[in-house]
Amino acid sequence: MQISPSLLSADFARLADEAARVPDADWLHVDVMDAHFVPNLTVGLPVVESLHAATSIPLDCHLMIADPDRWAPGYAEAGAGSVTFHAEAAHDPVRLARTLRSLGARAGLALKPATPITPYADMLADLDMVLVMTVEPGFGGQRFLDTMLPKIAETRALVQRSGCDVWVQVDGGINEDTIGLCAEAGANVFVAGSAVFGADDPDRMVRVLRDMATAASPLTTDS
Repeated sequence: MQISPSLLSADFARLADEAARVPDADWLHVDVMDAHFVPNLTVGLPVVESLHAATSIPLDCHLMIADPDRWAPGYAEAGAGSVTFHAEAAHDPVRLARTLRSLGARAGLALKPATPITPYADMLADLDMVLVMTVEPGFGGQRFLDTMLPKIAETRALVQRSGCDVWVQVDGGINEDTIGLCAEAGANVFVAGSAVFGADDPDRMVRVLRDMATAASPLTTDS
């Protein structure tokens, strides 16, 4: 069970300091938005390069951008440990996933709430992670869509049938009330923004959320 605190809920004027507040995080989730694919504008490649130099926590970049086929490889080259692009935006997702892997990054495929996983089942061997969005992408602090729980379970089932080592990530409204539901459904990587950076002790919250996910997950019942 891995926790990836979202810097979208952090203080953008102090990102390196904010990263230092969660030393127990498995990843730092960086939401890249371009005001085209989603109606919001956040950070881009220069910020990712600076963060990579400022922290030892691996960066988990979620690209909510148009034309990821063109831009995503740059994030891998900048040092991101994981680069996730949207199925709805990629022109050739298999080729892009293979390119990201060749550059040393984990390749992730993100799905909006209305996008099914089934059409992408055949490309699981080329992926390291599937991100099931549990809110509409674009803004932090949204309410968790519990209608996504069956989709999380379906994604986990497809992964298990494929025999591939693919992580199932969830992003959107993840907190103490929802993380157990997602873990029970089969997620094993959890993006949490306001739940972590809005807490009095963000690093303690990382540990609390991880423990809750571990306790709820059928993937860890034998450990």
